Amino acid sequence: MKIIADKNIPYLRGVAEYYGDVTYLDGSDFSYDTIKDADTLIVRTVTHFGKEILEGTKVKLICSATIGYDHIDTTYCDTHGIAWRNAPGCNSGSVMQYIVSSLIVLSRKKGFDLKDKTIGIVGVGNVGKKVAKACEILGMKVLLNDPPRQFSEDSIDFVSLERIKEEADIITFHTPLFREGDYKTYHLANTAFFESLAKKPFIINSARGAIVDTKSVKEAVKKGLISGVIVDCWENEPLIDLEYMQMVDIATPHIAGYSADGKANATRMSLESIAEFYNLDKTPIVNVVEPEPQNPVIDLDKLDSKNRVYDAILNTYNPMRDYSALTASPHSFKQLRNEYPLRREYLAYTIKNDSKEEAELLLKLGFTQNAP
Repeated sequence: MKIIADKNIPYLRGVAEYYGDVTYLDGSDFSYDTIKDADTLIVRTVTHFGKEILEGTKVKLICSATIGYDHIDTTYCDTHGIAWRNAPGCNSGSVMQYIVSSLIVLSRKKGFDLKDKTIGIVGVGNVGKKVAKACEILGMKVLLNDPPRQFSEDSIDFVSLERIKEEADIITFHTPLFREGDYKTYHLANTAFFESLAKKPFIINSARGAIVDTKSVKEAVKKGLISGVIVDCWENEPLIDLEYMQMVDIATPHIAGYSADGKANATRMSLESIAEFYNLDKTPIVNVVEPEPQNPVIDLDKLDSKNRVYDAILNTYNPMRDYSALTASPHSFKQLRNEYPLRREYLAYTIKNDSKEEAELLLKLGFTQNAP
């Protein structure tokens, strides 16, 4: 089998070769000429895969090592015998880690206790569910909004967006980007949205840039309709709005889902899709392994804080590092993503010298176990 893979997909080299002859290309180098003889593509979101590139090729399967598939013309593929797969939920733990650390940083910066706050989660899929669980563990009141799920499940667990706008101190978005239809999310947070908020909440967007209308959110900040913003996903990436970047509390270069764990999950899922499609052995996939963190044991006795749980969480990831890197060089947005340093999720860390209460919270969040 002839496989062509994006060279920037991590932990793929040396494992994909179990399944065929692999050529690695830069994402921008995928073209009709470079892929025409390939059986399988393993891609990211750099290139759009539609008629213009796929017609007349031998491609049978496209695996996207991402949760999204906006870059694949699924209608064309479905009607021309080309199977496509994405990696839903691969980086959900990573985004949850980003949200939790950002909330801790925000609470310390603004001087409030998370236990006193209500968070509204708009979009309760793979990511939203993990964010909700983590926020409940931290003692926050959680409101869930997901109209498609509410309709299909007829569940009482969900509330209206209007109630979130009335009660939430923090609103975080975790929806796909739908530009039209009954569940349109394009510019969901627009001028009317901000003008109807009751409590001047903080706004978090780590889902899709265009869910939040940049012009409207900037006006909301200037008018004092909201208390602040955390933004990881931007409109017009990588050419982000520099005025907006300077206005927000935390600005990062679309890396919320960039943990090594999330990347490895996406690679595994792509390889699993290949094995299932061609009826091949999945055993080689165990060779996709994330590097260990530099300091995998967190000794709480060495954390000088009133809240050692928060410090342990920030020890695994602090968004201010990424904030500093982006604000120092916003024109390096793409480079900051492509050269993102190693970040591991809670499971890679063991806690030492924790109290019973601390251990209970950290284990619930996903840390492994107590160190001796």
